[in-house]
Amino acid sequence: MKIGIAGGGAFGTALGVALALDGNDIQLWARSADAVKAMESTGENSRLPGVKLPPNLQVSSDTGPLFACQIILLAVPAQTLRDFLQTHTAALGGKYLVACCKGIDLERMTGPASTIRDLVPSAIPAMLTGPSFAANIARGLPTALTIACPDEAAGEILQTALSTTAMRLYRTTDTIGAELGGALKNVMAIASGVTIGAQFGESARAALITRGFPEMQRLAATFGAQPETLAGLSGFGDLVLTCTSEQSRNYRYGLALGRAEPFDSGTTVEGAATARAVRQLAQKLDLDMPICRVVADLTDGQTDVPTALNALLSRPLKEE
Repeated sequence: MKIGIAGGGAFGTALGVALALDGNDIQLWARSADAVKAMESTGENSRLPGVKLPPNLQVSSDTGPLFACQIILLAVPAQTLRDFLQTHTAALGGKYLVACCKGIDLERMTGPASTIRDLVPSAIPAMLTGPSFAANIARGLPTALTIACPDEAAGEILQTALSTTAMRLYRTTDTIGAELGGALKNVMAIASGVTIGAQFGESARAALITRGFPEMQRLAATFGAQPETLAGLSGFGDLVLTCTSEQSRNYRYGLALGRAEPFDSGTTVEGAATARAVRQLAQKLDLDMPICRVVADLTDGQTDVPTALNALLSRPLKEE
């Protein structure tokens, strides 16, 4: 089956390059006609410098070639996914739709696969997630990801179609766990960046990651996620990667907050929106999510770094 990718950013392009180099015909759709012209003239995406686009990766700003594909990877930001699906509902019906974004829809409080299911009920929803950076995928470095699909047979089809020599996919039917693991780790990455940016030290970051993980599990379990999903690639694996590398946008954003430095407003930071969504959910469900709450307050400007640290350190002492 021909594979289409909606989203001409770094991650969508990286997936396209990896799949094309493995022999697949790939149709990449980018919203900007200027971006398409630049890719066609230079043979690469400016967000992935030095990575050449294979000849079997076709780029267009016209949705027609994209919608001719049976498998479509949705590499658009989580907060714009709903608009994309609502705009193109008819054209997307009956297709395999694989969300490649991580976050929680602020309007409906749903993850990407759930948003697909709600808005395009005739489609087969799935999610591709796990510890990965666009530059690594595009350069063919070994990567292991999770493909989450509620339909086991469809998940097997997607696992086969989207795995490459260097990109290995592991299958699960637990889309809720995959959605929440991918979304919540971005919040923890911001917190980790703040920890290092404010010079609290590596030990403090290790403690934050360790306490952040059960916080992720707590919310996921409330929505019926399987514990092993959060302990796998889409949860713990992604958490470790994004909390320890400056390739993570969310981590870099946290570094800037911790250092009281400006951050590029044009860079997508899904963890900030997710933190606000989780703060709202935690209040509604009476859940203890202190790190998510502090990150939401920090990104909203409702608190500062010293006050946020004091709030976490002044919590009651208890058993681990």
